[in-house]
Amino acid sequence: MNGAPLHLEPHLEPPLATVLRAPAFLHTLVDALGSPLNVVLPDRIAANVDRFRAVHGRHSLAGQVFFAHKANRSRALVRRLAATDAGIDVASLGELQHALGAGFTPDRIVATGPKDPQFRWLAARTGVTVSVDGEDELTGLAALVRRHGLPPVRVLLRLSGFEAAASGIRVRSRQSRFGTSVTLLDGLLDAVERHRDAVEPVGVGHHLDTTSLDEKALALEGALHAMDALRRRGCQPRAIDIGGGFGVNYLADGAAWDRWTTALTHAVLGSRPPLTWGGHGYGLRAEGGTLRGALGLYPAHRPLAGPAYLDALLARPAASLGGRPLGTLLLENLYDLYSEPGRALVDQCGLSLARVLEVRTTAAGDRLVRLAMTANDVSLEEHGVLMDPVLVPRDGPGPAADDAGSDGAGSDGAGSDGAGPAAHGVYLTGSLCLESDLITRRAVFLPRPPRPGDLLAFANTAGYCMDFSATRAQAQPVAHKVAAWEEDGSWRWCLDEQYWPLTPSGGLTA
Repeated sequence: MNGAPLHLEPHLEPPLATVLRAPAFLHTLVDALGSPLNVVLPDRIAANVDRFRAVHGRHSLAGQVFFAHKANRSRALVRRLAATDAGIDVASLGELQHALGAGFTPDRIVATGPKDPQFRWLAARTGVTVSVDGEDELTGLAALVRRHGLPPVRVLLRLSGFEAAASGIRVRSRQSRFGTSVTLLDGLLDAVERHRDAVEPVGVGHHLDTTSLDEKALALEGALHAMDALRRRGCQPRAIDIGGGFGVNYLADGAAWDRWTTALTHAVLGSRPPLTWGGHGYGLRAEGGTLRGALGLYPAHRPLAGPAYLDALLARPAASLGGRPLGTLLLENLYDLYSEPGRALVDQCGLSLARVLEVRTTAAGDRLVRLAMTANDVSLEEHGVLMDPVLVPRDGPGPAADDAGSDGAGSDGAGSDGAGPAAHGVYLTGSLCLESDLITRRAVFLPRPPRPGDLLAFANTAGYCMDFSATRAQAQPVAHKVAAWEEDGSWRWCLDEQYWPLTPSGGLTA
């Protein structure tokens, strides 16, 4: 590990930034509940709802913000969300049961994703809105309604395969295994007409696994055309669900991200020392001196993300509809706007803590830091999210930079571009007996070498990275989860499952 350190400092906002400045509180939590430990900040999710609502207000749009539950299974976050006017998007029987038990009424729930019979039955029985992927699902749902004598179920028709012509060129959105291609829309609408006694089509939706604003705009424009087709069939649709994918800005410095990705390409080509364990290229490879492959990483610095991304989408002109902004077209048609942010709605809502167990140096001079955690407990690498953890020393701020590297191991000189305090590059490994159990494949840089007993805090992990992939492999414990909030100048906490948004166990007045 040679050369100037390449920091990827996390972007931090209150209350996440505030709790990271309370090391005694964090150490007390880990001492009591063990490592790894997840901490969620329920009040922040309510603030994020307000930010999305503000975008609706700027465009004078009604509608709903549905939290994509799969992003985090925290009880505290869901219960705090239930105390707002937001909705929730559930993609399994367990998530639907959780939402109902947390206080969501059926009119604030949309059921999406593949559905087993039990999930479909409870959704129909309770009267939640169901997003259907195709004709077969619609027919099965209608049969269920008739068999059990249920009221008609509200449905959203999920579509995919949008396309448009621009300057004589046919533009298509990427393929998706979810939804019905718009080229097959007529057949789906025929099924709607056959089952009007059992289903009520309230609108259309889509799910695109992309960060491309152009593709999202293309899909929303196509959804507007689909709404016209529904109305021509005598239906009265009122909502367009644009799904999620609004993104999160994980890093404090965009220039640092550019420096790191540029350095990675040079490292893969062999023109600079490796940045990663074993020369891992994150999808890039060198063939005969030429760079091949594609960078398989989340764009960790995204200045346009979350509510700002939604705002930009609504301002996009619709070429096939007179060039007017998409938000204006929604308003002119009196359509409600539905969205399903997951990662974006839990932005800055939590962190994952791990205790340092061992620090050692390899024969090659690389410093390895073993944590009381596995790669599945904080699946940053799996989701392609790269950022440095925050060092939370056990006792005090730690030694001065001049003393930190006095053992001769791991010091990599000055900070980014040769400025700032000394930084120390380390590889973070997990506690499984597997070569692949690497918390980070890339070297991360800390202000001093960590010591056993210190904590490393992985910031902003509430979106997918906290518990989406956690397992009990090798009988390792799955992380406990706590909810934390600031009250009267002090940090307070309770177990995640004990949190309700009521004083004194939460941050709201009864």
